[in-house]
Amino acid sequence: MVPPKSQKQAAQQDAPATASAAIQGLWKSYIDDTPTKLKTIDAFLVFIMLSGIIQFVYCIAVTNFPFNAFLAGFASTVGQFVLTASLRSQVNPLNAGVFKNISRERAFADFALGSIVLHFFVYNFLG
Repeated sequence: MVPPKSQKQAAQQDAPATASAAIQGLWKSYIDDTPTKLKTIDAFLVFIMLSGIIQFVYCIAVTNFPFNAFLAGFASTVGQFVLTASLRSQVNPLNAGVFKNISRERAFADFALGSIVLHFFVYNFLG
């Protein structure tokens, strides 16, 4: 006679299915409810994050000989990620109450000016 499953064993076996369903629901909600402009910004954020990870892995695995170049490139990716995340939060329609005094054009101008200043310092750090 096979003993019945305990509740703990049943919950452990259902956990992957529950996690998978939660992730699928989150993805479907993101696809359905997120405006295209925010999806574009999110794609750029993913690109910046992958670029930073690749730079870091290259520095660890291969070489960090021009260390200033690594620091400048990595600082550039982190700084650009922060500026882009700030832009995303300012142009998100759900945050309109928080940023009611900032128009979308002003948010983009702040992003562009911040990016120019960031890359000016990065270029100067290269030496």
